[in-house]
Amino acid sequence: MQIHNNILITECSAYDFKEMLERKKVKSWLKSVSAFANTDGGSLFYGVNDDGVIVGLENPQADADFISEMIKARLDPVPEVQLIPIEHERHTLLEVKVKAGTLTPYYYYQDGTRTAYVRVGNESIECNSQQLLSLVLKGTHMTWDSLPTQVDASKHSFIILANTFREQTHQEWNDKYLESFGLVTSDGKLTNAGLLFVDNCTVFQSRIFCTRWTGLYKDDAISSVEHRANLVLLLKYGMDFIKNYTMSGWVKMPNYRLNLPDYSDRAIFEGLVNHLIHRDYTVMGGEVHIDIYDDRVELVSPGAMLDGTQIQDRDIYKVPSMRRNPVIADVFTQLDYMEKRGSGLRKMRELTEKLPNFLQGKEPQYQTEATSFYTTFYNLNWGDNGRMPVEEVANRVNSTLEKYPVNEESSTEKFGGNSKSSEKGSEIMQKGSEKKFGDSKNKSKSIGKTAQKIIDFVISDPSMSAEAMAYKIGISSRAVEKHISKLRSMGILSREGADHGGYWRIVINPQTEQ
Repeated sequence: MQIHNNILITECSAYDFKEMLERKKVKSWLKSVSAFANTDGGSLFYGVNDDGVIVGLENPQADADFISEMIKARLDPVPEVQLIPIEHERHTLLEVKVKAGTLTPYYYYQDGTRTAYVRVGNESIECNSQQLLSLVLKGTHMTWDSLPTQVDASKHSFIILANTFREQTHQEWNDKYLESFGLVTSDGKLTNAGLLFVDNCTVFQSRIFCTRWTGLYKDDAISSVEHRANLVLLLKYGMDFIKNYTMSGWVKMPNYRLNLPDYSDRAIFEGLVNHLIHRDYTVMGGEVHIDIYDDRVELVSPGAMLDGTQIQDRDIYKVPSMRRNPVIADVFTQLDYMEKRGSGLRKMRELTEKLPNFLQGKEPQYQTEATSFYTTFYNLNWGDNGRMPVEEVANRVNSTLEKYPVNEESSTEKFGGNSKSSEKGSEIMQKGSEKKFGDSKNKSKSIGKTAQKIIDFVISDPSMSAEAMAYKIGISSRAVEKHISKLRSMGILSREGADHGGYWRIVINPQTEQ
């Protein structure tokens, strides 16, 4: 907090200015105390007008006594509050500092009615039923996904989860994991999280709606499908839909093929995992939406930020890990679908930025509204006038094309390798053309099929480990490491950050960067 030219400049993200204390309309400010305690804390400043100008209080001691009395009489439970007098140029103002509570919900009580408030942006609003349930769970130090049900685990199977665990971790599954993961209670009952992972999941809100729209807006749909299944299958179905309705091109470099996808596969995977894990499952009429347009992919799920802030106003590199559904998050971590440290938003941007055709300004963007979270990925091969010709993309990627002159007589470039076009949508799925970039007059020897697969993996997921590549190719880790060593010595492949936790990078012009 600072005072400059008699204007209060507060660093508090949640605050209210009050020119004077309303003694007859105590609800007007007590609802803010309730909201601060129920959300992430905050401060009310008395003796400051709406513009932040300090006007002072006539009797700050009497005001402080009245505030303290009303908080004790009208709020239940009583939140932790500090009353801090501040002197400035013969003016006295009063800060009422409310700490984020641990005994939520904190109700405002009057005439036999109890109402809880939460902070959304710069407003204190009355809780809806979902928000109230979340506050009750928070106050009992439990989460929705950890709550036990009355469903017997013995009547359900987890074959899909077990097979996915084996495939992802290369370890054997043990049914004891169900209890240690928090899916089954010690007395054999499923938790809410357990219901979301059983093979025949019947949780109504465990759904995704997938739509490929024509053009840039929600107008006509090329394809629309709804999936209702357990979370493992929802992730698979969602990624399959996205891969079917997005495109990928490539250009020929001197001795390898360079893929130029519209989007980072791994970044979108991280995004979909994020929405399945962090969505608010207490919203019965909500589901995850995947909307694909010509120029972007949007993911939407119910549930805003837990602390009530707007993600678009935050530095994503400084957002702390807060998990609405820790049991679900832990299971996805055990499946090696996400990192435990909660760096998904940052990782989505970093993965996108590693693509060779990345453009500044096309980083994934995040936005929250009152009850929804949005993630938007932008098509890296889409410009102001529509889909960029492959020549334009290649020129941007390979800035020294004179070193690799165009040869139009051989090979092909291709866009749309991952696309499925319907009769209605075929006009927007661009077919391949007979052009080639990257052939030099003195052709270099091809790097080989295995090395090419490694390059393809790096484009798809720059964070992929050598062990994962070996498993997918079907060879030993040592063989993969030899190919990686050769690619690095050729100047085609480099590593940024620690070998276990960094990113691979394709060097576009190895002859100039060696």
